[in-house]
Amino acid sequence: MAQRYDLVIVGMGSAGMVAAEFASTLDLRVAIVERARVGGDCLWTGCVPSKALLASAKVAHHMRNADEFGMQAVEPVVDRAAVWNRIRAVQQQIADTDDDPARFTAMGIDVVLGDARLTDGNHVTVDDDIIETRFVLLCTGSRPAVPDIPGLADVGFLTSEDVFELTAPPANFVNIGGGPIAVEMVQAFTRLGIPTTLLQRGPRVLPRDDPSLVDLLVGALRAEGVDLQVDVETERVAVEHGRKVVYASQGGEARRWEADELLVAVGRVPNVEGLGLEDLGIGVGPRGITVDDRGRTVVSSVYACGDVVGRHLFTHAAAYEGVRAVRDMFFPGKGKVTAMVPWCTFTDPELAHAGLTEAEARERHGDDIEVWRQDLIHNDRARADGATTGAVIVVTHRRRLVGAHILAPAAGEMIHEFALAITEGHKLDALAGFMHVYPTVSTAIGQLAGEAAFEKAEKLRWLVRREK
Repeated sequence: MAQRYDLVIVGMGSAGMVAAEFASTLDLRVAIVERARVGGDCLWTGCVPSKALLASAKVAHHMRNADEFGMQAVEPVVDRAAVWNRIRAVQQQIADTDDDPARFTAMGIDVVLGDARLTDGNHVTVDDDIIETRFVLLCTGSRPAVPDIPGLADVGFLTSEDVFELTAPPANFVNIGGGPIAVEMVQAFTRLGIPTTLLQRGPRVLPRDDPSLVDLLVGALRAEGVDLQVDVETERVAVEHGRKVVYASQGGEARRWEADELLVAVGRVPNVEGLGLEDLGIGVGPRGITVDDRGRTVVSSVYACGDVVGRHLFTHAAAYEGVRAVRDMFFPGKGKVTAMVPWCTFTDPELAHAGLTEAEARERHGDDIEVWRQDLIHNDRARADGATTGAVIVVTHRRRLVGAHILAPAAGEMIHEFALAITEGHKLDALAGFMHVYPTVSTAIGQLAGEAAFEKAEKLRWLVRREK
């Protein structure tokens, strides 16, 4: 006899876990199916291990540059195996607490291990068992994309899925790809004394971010010794004398780079295989499962969210979409999973982004925009911390915020104020009405808002009460 649930969630990554926790508060019978490890990409191959790696790399960088702060600089002795052991320890700590299946069982959620396949819109087969449900939420995530480069499969390579499982990381890397994951990793490896060359196909790394801030970041990375190569057309890879060699062209000239190991970071592909979507007529495009702005597939009882739909490949976006999908299933009215999504590349300094770039704003609003900029060289906290590389850039349309871009320490923490202001349709000068703690890097936001407020006040100076 089939088991009956209100909701079956497929995938216990960021989207699935948060959606399940929310659904458990609604007095619903919920089951969540996982075929591998609880925690998904974020815990095992993405956010958590990469940030643990970055933390170790930052310590090494500070030791190497301690003379800038009045202390003796020392070249750190990096135990790469110990760094990787620390990464795994952080992962296990989370797996044993917040991402422990027992925590979800205690909420009243049934955790089912196995491979899930949709039989129809109200039945999910897990191995040999059939689960009946009112709704299904697909949260199967994504995996690293593998480019079609001759010789790559034969030579072998690492991706974010296996690089953190190493016990003895190689002495050096060549990295293929120039997106956020690649840039973060290359800086971290370089700081840890693992020379790494990044090969980017296009003319610039991080092409979705503000170009002027990317240029500042690239300059800072290169000053640290990070080897960034752009306009590289990779042609083939091979093994020569025990080394892995990338043959390519750059600016019309033949080039080659070699290293002990290759790292591939060229994007993600959705995990849609084996779910039975084709049999139900559920569409799948290049970026993932096709859904409407409520998160529904063409089968109204089947929703999908997170990486598997390919909107925004971020943990926070996946969690948001999961909660909004559950809200749409069980509450009156219609919910939407679409929203303005902030993001951050966790280099040092961090590069954060919310809303439109200047180019996107001009395309949408013409020349009726303004661009406001505050460089960190004018920020007292940045000066005190020796971290003046960066800026805060705000794009407004008729004084309302439509985009914000930050290159700064902890930019990922700072961007939320702008994200809220953009979502709520606030004008830049409205932010001057909120006090920003001094001295903080966030004071730069208050300074920009103050400029807008002062400019507005100047236009209204005829209203000033003057002494008679």
